[in-house]
Amino acid sequence: MALLEICCYSMECAREAQQQGADRIELCAAPLEGGLTPSAGVLKSVRQQVTIPVHPIVRPRGGDFCYTEGEFAAMLEDIRTLRELGFPGLVTGVLNADGQVDLPRMRLIMEAAGPLAVTFHRAFDMCADPLETFRQLASLGVARILTSGQQQSAEKGLSLIRELIAESRTPIIMAGAGVRANNLTLFLEAGVTELHSSAGQWLPSPMRFRNPGLSMSTDPDADEYSRYAVNGASVAEMKTIVSRYAK
Repeated sequence: MALLEICCYSMECAREAQQQGADRIELCAAPLEGGLTPSAGVLKSVRQQVTIPVHPIVRPRGGDFCYTEGEFAAMLEDIRTLRELGFPGLVTGVLNADGQVDLPRMRLIMEAAGPLAVTFHRAFDMCADPLETFRQLASLGVARILTSGQQQSAEKGLSLIRELIAESRTPIIMAGAGVRANNLTLFLEAGVTELHSSAGQWLPSPMRFRNPGLSMSTDPDADEYSRYAVNGASVAEMKTIVSRYAK
């Protein structure tokens, strides 16, 4: 049966995803940045309250995946922290300025990760040569690649996803970006064995007092009074589809 991974941005969301049938959690902060390294407090609370596998993302900032020396040093330190806390895996990725895997840095990441399963995230979708990158990541021992097939959504990138699956059984190809209940069967029929979804929704703030003339964001149009959260019903619906397909 295909595995369902849910991207979560808080301990509460991770717990909800677990209760609704998720098989694994990708734990992140900052949804508007596409996911950044969670805080120490979130990491510790999730380790205490969530029993399914949790793979935190190690990403120091938004934007590209070509990091400064200081940013990369912080990434290695974060990976050591994840090992100390007992997480079974992590999600990360680094590229060089030419859109290739930064092999020296990825070797350091793999060394720092040790026994942790490493998922190379959607930095893969920003690389110049996906097939060569796939082979390089396989040689490094990366466990899986999260990809949309280098398209805006995994549904649009399904042809490359199929090609990568045909290349080899390792690393595992996990389809992500726009994976929802209404298109889940497309991926299952294509032979995808791991699925990644945020299953998210924007919830209104409980605050009654609001200051409409002030924003804490650099984006003047940002909504200060909503937050991103897992939709438990969506997780349950997807899990049901995956389970039925396996029978």
